[in-house]
Amino acid sequence: MRGMFNRIFGKYLFLTNTISSGVLMSAGDLIQQEIEKRRTPKSKPFDWERTGRMFIVGLAQGPPQHIFYKFLDWHLPRRDFKSISRKILLDQLIASPVFICIFFFGMGYLESHTWDEIISESKMKFFSIYMVDWLVWPPTQIINFYFLSSKYRVMYINIVTMLYDVFLSYIKHNV
Repeated sequence: MRGMFNRIFGKYLFLTNTISSGVLMSAGDLIQQEIEKRRTPKSKPFDWERTGRMFIVGLAQGPPQHIFYKFLDWHLPRRDFKSISRKILLDQLIASPVFICIFFFGMGYLESHTWDEIISESKMKFFSIYMVDWLVWPPTQIINFYFLSSKYRVMYINIVTMLYDVFLSYIKHNV
């Protein structure tokens, strides 16, 4: 068992980070669909295609997350206040907008929306999501950058993101 754990978070870390991004993003969507079903008595059945699109977009976010957090740890390896603050600032100013865009452009493409529709939706919803990002991610990243080994960073983010993806799914499909 220990050998498998070491391979998952060692030799196969890139694959682990990619797959966990897809699985946990689709889990967040399933939670949001369950909430929708409970709020609306005559709701439609689960939209498995929607969940599949969330899975694919999650897979698309895994590799950039993996690379970005390796980059941060390479250039800011310390766990002091200054390094963690810089990592959080870079995360919020670079990673957050990029991942929001990957989400909207990926989902829009998979939903066969036109370029103009994708741009319009992104403009309409980006600011709301980005403001919530500033509430959720800095405290989350303090824990991540101070307490966790770099090989667990993306998995931790993906677990928190599963809950955050409930919000993303709501904004995407209900607002």
